[in-house]
Amino acid sequence: MNTLSKLKEKEKDARRKIIVDAAEKEFATKPFNRVTMRDIAKRAGISPALIYRHFPDQQSLFVEAFCRGVNEMFEEIYRKIDTSSDGAIRQVVGDFIEFFTRNDQYFRMMMNFFLSGSVDEDLFAKLNILERRMLDNFDAMFTKMRIASNIRHHSHTLFASLIGIVATFRNHPHKNDTEVLQHRERIAENLARLFMSFAGE
Repeated sequence: MNTLSKLKEKEKDARRKIIVDAAEKEFATKPFNRVTMRDIAKRAGISPALIYRHFPDQQSLFVEAFCRGVNEMFEEIYRKIDTSSDGAIRQVVGDFIEFFTRNDQYFRMMMNFFLSGSVDEDLFAKLNILERRMLDNFDAMFTKMRIASNIRHHSHTLFASLIGIVATFRNHPHKNDTEVLQHRERIAENLARLFMSFAGE
């Protein structure tokens, strides 16, 4: 690749980053299903037409924003599992719950992908890679915990349980954000202890 091509590629990457940054800010300030490409373009200071040069449709931009948004959290979880001697399940469930509590827009995006049933096949494959990677690391965690049987089933159970904890205790009328997080963390701690009771099986 020559120098001019490299510069064009850097410019393209920078513009994509600006668009995704703007999208994430929009998702954080209004309901996910009310965010439009025009809103994102206005925040990014560009025309809607320019967004479509980088993202063919709204869904592809949502997937890009979601993957980038959760990847850092997942990387931290992977690191804790990899460097621990026992799988660090308490830290893992705590990080998961805290992230999706403090970044509700990503939880709403994830649930939209799960429930809409209309994600483009290529985009679904991208999301599926992210999910499989997370499950693989949960598998590694359970291996370190010396849970010998049905490890993948345990990983699916953990993932579904964590999603359920976040979903069940949303928008509680009598709890503020801090209280909601504390309650979720208590339930997640119970979940971790349950899995820890299987250790050494």
